[in-house]
Amino acid sequence: MASQIAKVLLSLDAEAVGSLKEGVNFKKSPEDGKCYIIFKSNNDLKACKNQCKHQGGLFVKDVEDLDAMTVKCTKHNWKLNVSTMKYVNPPDSFLQDELEVEVLDDGGLQLVELSPVDPWMADPREPLELQEGEVKVTYLTHACMELQLGERRFMFDPWLKGPAFARGWWLLHEPPADALDRLCGADLIYISHMHSDHLSYPTLKVLAERRPDVPIYVGDTSRPVFWYLKQSQVKLTNIKVIPFGVWQNIDEHLRFMILMDGVHPEMDTCIIVDYKGHMILNTVDCTRPNGGRLPQHVDVMMTDFAGGASGFPMTFYGGKYSDSWKAEFIKNERKKLLNYKATLAKSLQPRIYCPFAGYFVEAHPSDRYIKDTNIKNSAEDLNALINKLAPAIKTWTPQPGAVLDLGLALRDPTSSEAIINPPASAKLYKDSWEFDLYVNELNGAIKSDIFKHQSWIQFYYTWAGFQNYNLVVRVIETDDEFECITDGYDYLVDFLDLSFPTKRPDREHAYLEIKNRIGVMRYVVLHGCLWDDLYIGFQNRVSRDPDIYHHKFWKHFQAELPLCRPDWEQFRKQVFTIDESTIPLSDTTMGNNCALS
Repeated sequence: MASQIAKVLLSLDAEAVGSLKEGVNFKKSPEDGKCYIIFKSNNDLKACKNQCKHQGGLFVKDVEDLDAMTVKCTKHNWKLNVSTMKYVNPPDSFLQDELEVEVLDDGGLQLVELSPVDPWMADPREPLELQEGEVKVTYLTHACMELQLGERRFMFDPWLKGPAFARGWWLLHEPPADALDRLCGADLIYISHMHSDHLSYPTLKVLAERRPDVPIYVGDTSRPVFWYLKQSQVKLTNIKVIPFGVWQNIDEHLRFMILMDGVHPEMDTCIIVDYKGHMILNTVDCTRPNGGRLPQHVDVMMTDFAGGASGFPMTFYGGKYSDSWKAEFIKNERKKLLNYKATLAKSLQPRIYCPFAGYFVEAHPSDRYIKDTNIKNSAEDLNALINKLAPAIKTWTPQPGAVLDLGLALRDPTSSEAIINPPASAKLYKDSWEFDLYVNELNGAIKSDIFKHQSWIQFYYTWAGFQNYNLVVRVIETDDEFECITDGYDYLVDFLDLSFPTKRPDREHAYLEIKNRIGVMRYVVLHGCLWDDLYIGFQNRVSRDPDIYHHKFWKHFQAELPLCRPDWEQFRKQVFTIDESTIPLSDTTMGNNCALS
């Protein structure tokens, strides 16, 4: 792992320390203009960066806070109590990372951060001149890029067939006809994280059948990227788990380094590839890659751009969640993301910038509402903004099969020969997706014998292991249109004591109502999948009272479920001895009207 150093972020002299008022203080560094928050209480000092841990927004004073203890994020209105470094809205979410406050002998202070040395600076290499055709970057689809680096071919995040997130996401672009052949002929593959638009088991199944021993590199995340491999029955035999921030030498000229995300270190990663001293930076889906510290002036930089990769707010209903509110929210979020990506590119000044990892579509006819509502940024709009803010950066809007010749592009960024687009006759956009094949596979779970016994509910949520949280969730199985079905389950889970009441408890409690498409829900239950298939895949509809985000609940079901699937064989052995009358179900008393209780 990369070593850490103590870095002084802000210094205040004794006079400035004496002028700190009780409560929240915002202080800007004269060196780099970055802002920090210092909380003073009876001469006790705490400090943190002015950066929300959720998605990096800036904090401002919270006008509703009379005690001068909380600040509010300008991005999503998250509130942080700086006296405790806990987020109070949403509750039970992150703890803010504190900075060390060092009080100096002269009465001044320093804010110090323990951080890794920029690890890509270890063993720097002078760039060697690249020959025409020596380094080629080929866009295949979504987040899948192929890098030809001398004699070797390096593939990123191959999603080339099938859906992602159950049946919610489908490829927008038609991959080149030889894309699977190219995958199976790759010398090494990098998979950034476990989301199924990057870790595509339908794609990897083809790879396993044709070349199971290809080296696949993943970061050493706390939840293994390939946690689902055994039960997927896809047999890959050469998966290499790599520590963060350490160069991996492939040959004399080629090396790469995997970095973690500062917001989701348990899951997201990104990568720097170095060939003959030329760096290619791919931040993939990271919200704050490497905690926001990235190399400047890389030769190629790739990032996501589109947005829309969440169930919120499209799948929410009731209260303020009208179509007009959603449209305005999504419009504002798109604009923020566009500005953030453009500002990031401007600050890092890559030679070439390419937006990718956003070319998906909610193509299934049953998701027409999501497709119409979930408007995404266009790569063209982002590149136009970068061209305006940083005209020295060459931008590339990729088409499937398009090839960037890095040597030519670096020699002459205006060269028309540096990028070869697919022929005019090439099919760029998909118009068929084999819906039935994949939807039928999901729906095959509906008739599993475990669902004949209502005690599966207690067995499943006990396996899930989430409790001691004052939240009651009503789960309703529905058809594709989110209408109740007569033979679907409709039940309550009280996560305070993991009980299954027939009606909502009398005490004060938070409440979620979640309607899930029956095929996807039962597939998720049967296979012990993460709830991302439901939430990010737009396969549910959610209402909440009060209207707050339960970070602890969603994080558990989206990232922290057990690594092994539920032992349904054990369940089958037990089910004939369990007195199911002791497990009352709310569907027997609530009926199937799907009304918010």
